[in-house]
Amino acid sequence: MNTVQGTREYLLKYDIKPSMQRIAIMDYLMEHRVHPTADEIYNALYPTMPTLSKTTIYNTMKLFSEQGAVKALVIDEKNVRFDIDTSSHAHFMCLGCGCVYDLPIENQEAMQLEGVGELMITEIHLYYKGYCKKCAEENRKNILL
Repeated sequence: MNTVQGTREYLLKYDIKPSMQRIAIMDYLMEHRVHPTADEIYNALYPTMPTLSKTTIYNTMKLFSEQGAVKALVIDEKNVRFDIDTSSHAHFMCLGCGCVYDLPIENQEAMQLEGVGELMITEIHLYYKGYCKKCAEENRKNILL
């Protein structure tokens, strides 16, 4: 779906008026499923779109998130990251390299929450933190030195 027409249709599906900037930002998210921050999106797109501002990126990401086209992840205290995959899944953040990975949630329907009473749950954010394989191996090497 990385065509302009596919991106335009995706935006329209979420009642977002396609503009050149919005299409470019959504294209980036579709092609780079790395849970980028707004600054990372800006830094990636600015060289080819010098008229793009950080304010445009922040406002666009807020709109995308409000309309349900992306998920805003507050997995670390410093940055909001954005995920194009809006399906139910968990996230893992490596405390070494900072990469964020998608994790499937097995049998989500079987998850039980006790004591919620009459609450209507509309979102679930499940985050794990630790070290990816590469960073865990580097940490072990540093401890042994």
